[in-house]
Amino acid sequence: MTVEVERSFDVDVPIEVVWELLSDEEIRAETIGVVESYDTRPGGQHNEVVWNLSLPIPVISSTVAVKTRDVERQAPNYVKFAGTSKVMTVTGEHELSETETGCHVVNRFMVDGKVPGVERFFERNIDTEMDNFRKAIVASAEDA
Repeated sequence: MTVEVERSFDVDVPIEVVWELLSDEEIRAETIGVVESYDTRPGGQHNEVVWNLSLPIPVISSTVAVKTRDVERQAPNYVKFAGTSKVMTVTGEHELSETETGCHVVNRFMVDGKVPGVERFFERNIDTEMDNFRKAIVASAEDA
């Protein structure tokens, strides 16, 4: 089963600052609550980043390695990434547009679980993860 979700929010942060955060594969990994660790593997235009996820799903007893890479970038407005693992495939898109006071951020994700429970876990936790993302953007602006 595949689940698709879209969430958006506005931040009073310049689009360039938001882009810096979203276009950095390592920072994206750090904002995800279930990523225990990650490894960056330099490659072509964009790095491959392996997210080591700890998913609290009964059929998964250890961390899951998800190999991710950016597949499209249009600075400073759009980045799309894809990830694969033994338990799921994931595609994520982040679309930015400038507003009068900052930036509008649209996030789209598609998760195709290969084991039971992956999609339900994703649906249950997406709003928390998006809030983490928004907080990371705001904190990044405060540090700038």
